[in-house]
Formats: sequence, structure tokens, C-alpha cells
Amino acid sequence: MRPAKPFAVTATAIALCLGAAASAQDMDEYIEMFDPLPALPPIPADGTMSAERIDLGRMLFFEPRISASGVISCATCHNPALGWTDRISRATGHDGQVGERNTPTVLNSGFLGSQFWDGREPDLEGQALGPIQAEIEMNMTLEQAIDRLNEFDVYREAFSAAFPDDSDPVNPPNVALAIAAFERTLNTPNSPFDRFLMGDEAAMTEQQQNGMRLFVDNGCVACHNGPNLSDSNFHHFELPGSTDAGRYLVTGDELDRSAFRTPTLRNVAVTYPYFNNGSVRELRDAVNLMGQQMLGHEFAEDELDDIVAFLESLTGEMPEVEVPALP
Repeated sequence: MRPAKPFAVTATAIALCLGAAASAQDMDEYIEMFDPLPALPPIPADGTMSAERIDLGRMLFFEPRISASGVISCATCHNPALGWTDRISRATGHDGQVGERNTPTVLNSGFLGSQFWDGREPDLEGQALGPIQAEIEMNMTLEQAIDRLNEFDVYREAFSAAFPDDSDPVNPPNVALAIAAFERTLNTPNSPFDRFLMGDEAAMTEQQQNGMRLFVDNGCVACHNGPNLSDSNFHHFELPGSTDAGRYLVTGDELDRSAFRTPTLRNVAVTYPYFNNGSVRELRDAVNLMGQQMLGHEFAEDELDDIVAFLESLTGEMPEVEVPALP
């Protein structure tokens, strides 16, 4: 018979077990600070998510003929292959014009409390029509867009199927409702982070868990919270080289000058470059700048490594969307 191990070894084992239990309890406290991503975002009373409406919205999202040039669509800047953004510093639109701001991803955008960097629209319906009309983006009046869609039997039939109670369904409000319905399906569940929150202890690495602790302990969670890791509020941010007045352009309130809506951190590892003017390309540099500007804290190199690792765990499963065959 093999002799029993000395007591000292047994005591060490007990201590290790107790330490692991304490660590697990400690992690539970951090987990309680977060929420997993629900299956669908909130849906307004008039925002029916019928299959017909979603299919129509998908067609309109990829339709370039509702732009003056006939070559720009929503998908031009919100490219499915690029994290549903464009991965350039500032969006390029009609006639090669470069906009003032970086293109935010449309992924999980239905969970946001307002749309655009300055929050000038409250919901996806309001957001949907803006780029069509913007001179620097698609540069087409809504009247022209409706006339263009009415040229095709396929669209007239699709609008009738999506809005069966409307006697004249091809109209701007229905365009907005359809695009918004489609966009509310563009969610990214089942990230390692979500699986970890729901009890899969192996879903996140030890380094990612350390980054999660740092994220909370340093106050990042104060603004990046809720299922979309954004409070949807507006915060003053002095981005080097930016002259963008931000929320001030909407409200005229000096307190809103250089204030921008908190962006979602979901899929942040694949939706670079960062900030309202896209001036920072590397996630590590973005974290470092946020620490300096918003927290007054200089992260150590190993802290940056851990926080970036945590942010990489926020990449979820991309929606499977088939590019439609347009008429």
C-alpha cells in the first residue's frame, strides 16, 4: 500500500482549493456587473418583424439604385465582410466625398438608445432614411427614391406583402420600417463573453478574465454596460486632432460640445478603426487613449494586454445574411 502523503502537502492542497473557491466567488461578483446579449433588441409597437418585412429590408439595405449615383447602398459602408462597417477612418460617399465621421457598425444597433455618433435620431427607423438623403452619402431625395422603387414590379409586390394593410405601401415611412426590421436581425450572440456569463467557465481564458476584472475595477463599466456594453449616453471626449463638435450640433448646448454617444464594445476587435473620426486603428492604442482621456489612468503594458484580450472575447457569431438578387 502506498504511504499517505505528509500533512503539509494535504494542507497545501486544501489551501489551493479554498483559493480556487474564493477566486470563483470573486469572479461571480464581476459577472453580476454584465448582461448577456438577448436574442432580439426591443421592438417598437409599429416595428413588426414579419418575414416579408425583413426580406424587403434586406433588399433595400443592399439596393444601390436608391442613391443618386446608382452605386452606393447601405451595405457600401456597412459591409458584412468587414464587421458591418467599412474599416476606413471616415466614410466615403457620393462622388467620392469623405465624411466627417467614422462609420459605426450596424451590428446590435437595435440595442442602442439612439443612433449616430451625436444621437440625432432616437431609433433605427429614424436612422434609416438619413443616409439616403445626405448629400455626402447617397444624395437622393426620398421622392426620387420612391419613384425609383416604383419602377420595379418586384418592389411593388414586396412592399404590398410587407405592408398588406397599406393601400399605397411604397412610401418613405415603410422604407424606414423595413430597413429597421432587417437591421434588428443583425445581432451577434454566443460570444465567449456571453457563454461565460451564462455559466461556461471555459469560454474565456484566464487572461480574458483578468481583463474583465480590470475593465470593472478601472471604471470602464460605468459607461460600457448593459447587454450592448454602451450606456447610450453622451460623454465629452477630447480626441486629438478632432474639431467635431459632436452632440452640440444637435442640441446647441455648450455642455454637449465634443460629446459623443458611447459606442458599443461588442465586436470591437473587428470594427476598427476607432472613435468618431477613425483616427486610431489599433485596439490596444484605443484602450490606452481611453485610459488617459476618460479615466486619468496610465495602463501598464500587461494591463493593456489583458483588457484587449477581454475585448476580443466580445466578438460574437456573425449573422448569416444572403446577399439578395435584386431586380
